[in-house]
Amino acid sequence: MSNDEIKELIQLVVESGIAELELERGEDRVRIRRTIERQEVVMPAASMPGTLVETGQPASSQPALAPHANEHIVKSPIVGTYYDAPKPGDPAFVKVGDSVEPGQVLCIIESMKLMNEIESEIAGTVVAKLMENGRPVEYGEALFAIRPR
Repeated sequence: MSNDEIKELIQLVVESGIAELELERGEDRVRIRRTIERQEVVMPAASMPGTLVETGQPASSQPALAPHANEHIVKSPIVGTYYDAPKPGDPAFVKVGDSVEPGQVLCIIESMKLMNEIESEIAGTVVAKLMENGRPVEYGEALFAIRPR
């Protein structure tokens, strides 16, 4: 495998947002793993206007969510843009208080011009929607909290 081919694979991993890629061609074998670095972010404190606080959260991430023991957090499996409806002007796939079933579409994440439907893994009730429509999302970022039935 040439250096140019390896560079293209690295570019593919970075652009697609996947965490790991392994490729075997004949006797050549390449494994590329991606890690996301934590960045320091300075944000105004909500309780004290004008004061600054530092967090260890990634720059585009929200503060860590501490789910209740009986809630399931649906996290983004990819990097992309979050959409809560099939197209602008349509009603959202789900809203807080809705009952959901396994396989039911909760939202769409657009990544590399592809629309990826994010489905519920469990049956339950949506208790929190943790993302704004049209906002960029990171891999592993919390999208919904669902209370299982």
